[in-house]
Amino acid sequence: MAEEHKWKFAQCFGDKGDSDDITDADIISAVEFDHTGDYLATGDKGGRVVLFERNGSKKNCEYQFYTEFQSHEAEFDYLKSLEIEEKINKIKWCKRQNSAHFLLSTNDKTIKLWKVFDKSLRLVSENNMIPPNSQTTYNTLQLPKLIHHDTMVAAVPRKVYPNAHTYHINSISTNSDGETYLSADDLRINLWNLDISNQSFNIVDIKPANMEELTEVITAAAFHPQHCNLFMYSSSKGTIKLSDMRESALCDQYSKVFEETEDPAHRTFFSEIISSVSDISFSHDGRYILSRDYLTLKIWDVNMDTEPVQTINIHDQLRARLCDLYENDCIFDKFECTFSGDDSHVMTGSYSNNFHIYDREGKTDITLQADKSAFRSKRLGSAKNKMTMTKNSNNTSAYSSTTGPESNNMDFSKKILHSSWHPKENTIAIAATNNLFIFRYD
Repeated sequence: MAEEHKWKFAQCFGDKGDSDDITDADIISAVEFDHTGDYLATGDKGGRVVLFERNGSKKNCEYQFYTEFQSHEAEFDYLKSLEIEEKINKIKWCKRQNSAHFLLSTNDKTIKLWKVFDKSLRLVSENNMIPPNSQTTYNTLQLPKLIHHDTMVAAVPRKVYPNAHTYHINSISTNSDGETYLSADDLRINLWNLDISNQSFNIVDIKPANMEELTEVITAAAFHPQHCNLFMYSSSKGTIKLSDMRESALCDQYSKVFEETEDPAHRTFFSEIISSVSDISFSHDGRYILSRDYLTLKIWDVNMDTEPVQTINIHDQLRARLCDLYENDCIFDKFECTFSGDDSHVMTGSYSNNFHIYDREGKTDITLQADKSAFRSKRLGSAKNKMTMTKNSNNTSAYSSTTGPESNNMDFSKKILHSSWHPKENTIAIAATNNLFIFRYD
């Protein structure tokens, strides 16, 4: 990734016009590649899941629409007088065992396991009916024949995992054993068997006896990619805790705590808010942990919990504007982060529909913009989405978008919160409001 012209806008799905009448239900709230990278799933605030598949016959193996289904509906909890939104919080693919696809989707309260498969549509053939002038005797038994008419993509809920979370579910993560997964809400983490929907095991519970003593909440959780007994979870206090399920049934006594000590002299009213970890991710080899808080990305070595091996400033220019960001609630935005397929780069989102790609040492910063202008620039053959070379503070080269705004020109209504990186190649999927953008490194 040493040359600026290599990252290119490839595709855009969604409303590519200039209409601003976007409904809240159309906003994409989850993006996830499957383990092969041949399929891509998105979920939106309207409870829909849309799947895309790789079309190998087309140039550059572009993605095309595969199927769409309604995963969740809006509900009302009459006991708590609480409305439960249909918004899809997370989607996780299960490893493929046969020709069918299985994926987990969740809203605030209910997790569902979906089976997506090609279903053959058969019709009764009329060619085997007895013609009027036939010499065949009427004693001959004629059976109707079914012939293949068409193939349709069907999506059916195989399992529904309800009533296990009192608080809003923020994470689901499939285990490397292929049999279990975890789900996390603000105060608890549950372990599930994919085949058992009416029972789960509580493996983390940080709820205090007196809720007035509550000082932190769980913000994200994930299984280790290789060791089925290890998982981690992050908190609003900026800590990441690595736990081993072999040690005890309740994993409140974690194995390691990854936490960066704060200088008390620099502590402000906003310190705890901006240190809250919004997302965590293991590298594919399980050696590193990537975490995102409001202003920075941190890369941790699993074997060293005293400090991160790399801290990358994403929004350092916003430190002077934290009061304004607090008043407009942007300071609570939860940006996701992810490793590249080969773990050499990391990616996270920003404002004005910008997103950043860094090498693991944080020396290069490639800033791209996922905007409708990128689609128009490809269609019109312009160069609006080209990048220019800039220098970091440490005098190392970095790439930034020519359209990238300064901090005082940031559009805080346009934000890249959700993204996913292809597991085997440098292709990335970016959710920008109701649009799905595909960028490719050619």
